[in-house]
This record gives sequence, structure tokens and C-alpha cells, in this order.
Amino acid sequence: MFRRMNDATRLVRQGRLLDATARIQEHLGGGLPAMASPAPYSPPGRTGRSRAGGTVTRGAASAHGDRRAYRLCVPAGLAPGAPLMVMLHGGTQDADGFAACTGMDEAAERAGVAVVYPEQSRAANAMGYWNWFRPGDQTRDAGEPAIIAAITRSVASELGTDPARVAVAGFSAGAAMAAVMAATHPDLYCGAGVHSGLPHRAARDVGSAFAAMSSPPATVADAGPVPLVVVHGDADRTVAPGNGEAVVRSALVGAGGVARERTSGRAEGGRGWTRERVTEPGGRVLAESWTVHGLGHAWSGGRAGVQYADPSGPDAAGAMLAFFGFTGAAGVQPDRAVG
Repeated sequence: MFRRMNDATRLVRQGRLLDATARIQEHLGGGLPAMASPAPYSPPGRTGRSRAGGTVTRGAASAHGDRRAYRLCVPAGLAPGAPLMVMLHGGTQDADGFAACTGMDEAAERAGVAVVYPEQSRAANAMGYWNWFRPGDQTRDAGEPAIIAAITRSVASELGTDPARVAVAGFSAGAAMAAVMAATHPDLYCGAGVHSGLPHRAARDVGSAFAAMSSPPATVADAGPVPLVVVHGDADRTVAPGNGEAVVRSALVGAGGVARERTSGRAEGGRGWTRERVTEPGGRVLAESWTVHGLGHAWSGGRAGVQYADPSGPDAAGAMLAFFGFTGAAGVQPDRAVG
């Protein structure tokens, strides 16, 4: 790990940014099982059905002339003013692979929630990572945050979803970008989910991103007013578990006395977990943290046989929907593993 970090730093100093990015990408993807075939999707302009029974379409939106595609899953009979989830995939994934990994389509179908999956361009990053560590992609109305916000607004307008119930979540590099979106667009998102990710402004370039992944920052930037739900495995060797703790700390910057409530349990037939909920005086939740025991760098409760998914953990998709208040009448049980 230190050899790769030194290599990345050396390449940055030589101005070889693409080579340096490749080094950090090799580290992020190392040691993981081969990717299973992603769920099929409809080509642009055509409509298909998701595993959950909802309608899947493709679209695109742009900001400042920079364009990204997205995958949109709309549950059957979506009610007017329904919530909207924005899901940001990790490196080497695409929108369809991430939907297959997380089981979010199925969870959202049960809850009556629309889900949009923005897709990183391979021209912007050769291996599909959101560039969360670049200063130009960490601010409002610029770079990738502006593009993701444009997708969010476009889909919300198209579907007529409730503007007060739009949340963003992601995994790994996508989780780090979800933290960026929450910090830069608190007017757009009511909550953010950070699964196996890092806090906003944890890095400023490839070298510092590499360092933060293995050595979480001791000092964190203010995450802003958007409540955060964090999921992290305590056996994650790609993004150190301390980064999950750092994300929680970022949500508490400037907070006064807070109350902490801790519970624990075990997914049905699977992994144990510890959940801590942090509230401010008056009861408003600032952050909720799920530590999944024995989980590596994988989506907790994801679909069996899909890369970056661990079906034996608690259902992270359900936990996030419940945290955002999107569970609807049917409800979601986050302590159950998704098969």
C-alpha cells in the first residue's frame, strides 16, 4: 500500500496525473472477486423492466457543457410527490452494475421511491471513479457536483417528485461524492448515505486521496446541515473503517451537546452490526452510523454473486431509505439481509 501511495505521489509530481489515477484505482479494485454480469438495461430511448417490476429508462443531463448519462428506475404506480433517491456507483462499476449490487431497485419498489443512478463517463475517469478528490469537483456549481445536481433536478422535474424528499447515497468513490453533494447542495438533498466512503474534502489530489483511504483524516471539514447515514465494514482494507467515523465527525462540527444512542443486532443468518444514532437537543438526528462486523469493501446486504456486494450483512439500502423517512406504508426492515 505504501509503495503504491509513493508511486502515485511521484507520478503527481511528474505531472503524470492519469498514471497516478491508475495507481489509486488499482488499489481500490485490488483483491475483489470478478464482476458478475450486470442486470440488463434498455438502450437510450427504450424502456425496460427492472427486477422489481418498475420501469427502467436511460437519459442524460449536462452542466456547463459536460454531460453524463443516467439510469432511472420508476416503481409501478409511483405516486405524485414521491421521494427520489440519487445513487452514485463506485469505481469500475456502472449504473446497471450498481443497481444489481445494492438491490436498491427492489427496496425502492417496496417503498414507492424513484431511483436515479448517474453514470460516470470513462472519458472523465478511465475506470469510472467519481473524481471526489479533485478541488474542482468538490464545490457547488462546478465540475461533477454540478452535473449530478443537474441530473437530480432534471429527473425530479420530469417525475414531479417531492423536492423536500430527495436524498443522495453512494458506495466507495460514489460515497465520497455523496458526501460532497450533501456539503455543496444542502438545499437539494434532505439526507445523504455514505457507504464505505470518506468525508468531504478528505483529499485534494490523488496522493492525498491514497493517504486518506488508509489513514483517515484527524481533522474534518464541516459536512453542513444535511443529516448523514454511514455504513462501513470494520474489516474494510480498501477504505479504512476510521473514515466512517470521520464522516460522522464531519456531521457534528459546530454541534453543541449531542445525545448518542447505540444498539446492536445481527442480520438474519448473517453478520452482526452496531448502530449509533447521534441527535442534537430537541431530537433532530445529525448522523446515524452502521458498523458491520466482518464486512470488507462491499455493499452490505447486496445481491449474492455480484461484485462489491455482501448479502450476509444488514440491508444497507433499507437502512438508508428508513433513515431518510422514505419507507412508506410497506416499510423496510434494515436488519434483514437481502438474498
